[in-house]
Amino acid sequence: MSHRLSTILLCLLAGCVRFQPQPLSPVEAATGLESRSLDNPDLKAFLEKNLNRELNTWPAAQWDFEMLTLAAFYYHPSLDVARARWAVAEAGKITAGGRPNPTLNVTPGYNTTTLTPSPWMPLGSLDIPIETAGKRGYRIAQAVGLSESARLNIASVAWQVRSGVRRSLAALQAAQEAEVLLREQQGFQTQNLGLLERQHEAGAVSAFEVSQAGIAADNARLALRDAERQSAEVRVQLAEAVGVRANALEGVKFTFESWGELPGEASLADARRQALLNRSDILSGLADYAASQAALQLEIAKQYPDVHLQPGYQYDQGDNKWSLGLTVELPVLNQNQGPIAEAKARRAEAAARFNALQAGVLSEIDRAVAGYHAAWQKRADADELLARSQKQEQRSRAMLDAGEISKGDLVALRLQLSASALARLDALVKSQQALVQLEDALQSPLGLPASVWQTSPRVSESHQVDTHP
Repeated sequence: MSHRLSTILLCLLAGCVRFQPQPLSPVEAATGLESRSLDNPDLKAFLEKNLNRELNTWPAAQWDFEMLTLAAFYYHPSLDVARARWAVAEAGKITAGGRPNPTLNVTPGYNTTTLTPSPWMPLGSLDIPIETAGKRGYRIAQAVGLSESARLNIASVAWQVRSGVRRSLAALQAAQEAEVLLREQQGFQTQNLGLLERQHEAGAVSAFEVSQAGIAADNARLALRDAERQSAEVRVQLAEAVGVRANALEGVKFTFESWGELPGEASLADARRQALLNRSDILSGLADYAASQAALQLEIAKQYPDVHLQPGYQYDQGDNKWSLGLTVELPVLNQNQGPIAEAKARRAEAAARFNALQAGVLSEIDRAVAGYHAAWQKRADADELLARSQKQEQRSRAMLDAGEISKGDLVALRLQLSASALARLDALVKSQQALVQLEDALQSPLGLPASVWQTSPRVSESHQVDTHP
């Protein structure tokens, strides 16, 4: 009998999961972060898979917004955390679907007074629990809701990553264009200062005018240095948004094809409808509420006790005795009122959080649409003013050739044109920022690649759980 019992136990233990240690070394982790680059061949394969096209040149000659976003999806650590949380929630579904194991109870007995026909009286019994009232189904429903909420949280994090890349890339483009315009303006200021100095020597202008021109030239030079500093800082921000070190972007060329393009007027009604149907945090809030509903149903079902079947066998001094017991908890003193009340309160809390989230989303949409409309109009006005200044500058060159104006007048007009170009750039930056805010308010998980929902592509197979049947 003992041999059979040992065989049964060995068969049961054969299906257990074996522990595999995975030490976490801060030195190795830091080395891995330092080694991240945009010329990684694994990153190339990841890009080709999600872009559905081959990259004939590697490292890529230039990086656009879509490629940088995919690189961020590959590298950014916040997505690894979100995916890991989803994996935990997915494992919770396995836990929720588990069934209670039966219990084996063996009680050996020995009669010291009667030795015939046998003094042994071993007793063996099983306790087979049977869940009632659909408790297992409610547990699974709750776990499914929590898993869906965690999955949709990946989309929220992915949109934050995407937004960070877009903001940083747009800021880098703006800083680079500002450098060009400010360098041009500095040249005009220097040219204007030289003209005024010669006129002052001839007695045509006062020393005050020369001094003012010198101050303007110095300010232009300082503004150019500030733009160069901002360009360097934004490049670091872009590296952070992608999930790599700043030195990984050295020598990399970027292009932002949608820079300067605006989709036109945005409908507030359409924006609200799209956000309420597609925003991942809205859908995640609904999943959390569904999980709270299932949790309440589970606590209500716990009012009904589970049943325990207890078949038993006793070998009583040569007699084979069988029995069948039935155990049921009597809900006399406690009908699970406390956990039910807590579950009701949690459901009400989940509903309140969802209503607050929805109100916040609608307000965010209203602000984003209003800000986009204002930025769109300001951009249109700036375009008109710049076009007017360009036409005036063209006429002034013709007037200079005809001798109707002086070279100093033309330089002054070019300074006005440069100021208009900088004002137009500022309006363009504001419009791009408003567009990013509008996209964030209307985020759509459907626009994300399938790789966002999968396990991090950098996780090797050796890091997965090892199970042995």
